[in-house]
Amino acid sequence: MKFNFNRIDKDLRATGRLFQIVNPTFTKTRLRLFGKLKFRLRRKNPSLNFLEKWIPRKDGSKLRICIYTSKKPAENVPGVLWMHGGGYALGTPEQVSGRASRLIDASNCVVIAPDYRLSVEAPYPAALEDSYLALLWMKKHAKELGIREDQLMVGGDSAGGGLAAALSLFARDQGEVAISFQMPLYPMLDDRMETESAKDNNAPVWNSKSNANAWQLYLGELFNTPNVPAYAAPARSNDYSGLPPTATFVGDLEPFRDEIIEYVNNLKKASVPVHFKIFKGCYHAFEQMCPKAEICKQANRFLLDSYKFAVKQYFADQPHTPDTASNIGIVTHRRP
Repeated sequence: MKFNFNRIDKDLRATGRLFQIVNPTFTKTRLRLFGKLKFRLRRKNPSLNFLEKWIPRKDGSKLRICIYTSKKPAENVPGVLWMHGGGYALGTPEQVSGRASRLIDASNCVVIAPDYRLSVEAPYPAALEDSYLALLWMKKHAKELGIREDQLMVGGDSAGGGLAAALSLFARDQGEVAISFQMPLYPMLDDRMETESAKDNNAPVWNSKSNANAWQLYLGELFNTPNVPAYAAPARSNDYSGLPPTATFVGDLEPFRDEIIEYVNNLKKASVPVHFKIFKGCYHAFEQMCPKAEICKQANRFLLDSYKFAVKQYFADQPHTPDTASNIGIVTHRRP
């Protein structure tokens, strides 16, 4: 899907042009380099408390998680597990700080961001294993964190949104933890790239070439095969029943547009409540690229309004299961 700059919202054009000049495409070399050189950008926010913890993995290594809470924490608030974006190859949980602040201001909650293994460190299923480990940890420690057990939520942007969608599938099938609401923003869902918007898309920030390179790094030997599981690429799922109520949005110029529309339609067919909006003239991650633009403010309001509605309306009782947080392995042949 080719585009021209006249189609971009006027408040987003300058940033889009700059991004096209500085980094028109994320090549595999750039993804590997930037991923391996990842740094922790600590965004100071006086309104938030910030805490780091390390969770043991089954192989003896440890997963770092970042916990964001209000300076005036409340008891019995939702817990939100938020996965950062970056094409599965880039990023750190520190970049979640701004999103955490907005969610907490909208309706007090505890936001947990895992420093999941990037594809340049380990391909699928490492990132999903880490995300699920953090989800189980959040469930186990809900009471001490001030989280209400029946409002465990997940969310993420871009690849983090893909992880949120995959995590919802996996958690449903494992039956160990119930997710009350998911917020996969412009999620990276489909490795096949067969939709109109995913083909030959040359929009700023994230285009078809960047997308193919990122999927190849994430899937490794599974890339370009029919054996990719839905836990890796949720668009491949054949069963959307029992998934949590969902909120998402997407720009109409980006590669993920059509796969997200199809994902939303599949959720609706499975009777899953969905809050969804398409923003005209917007490329990938537009609300992060130009947060002061009016259309970006509209997108953030839409998300926060959906989240506040979920806090009042969506609950999920937890199953009573043995503690398995130290013995997690992704099974790729389950139901999806």
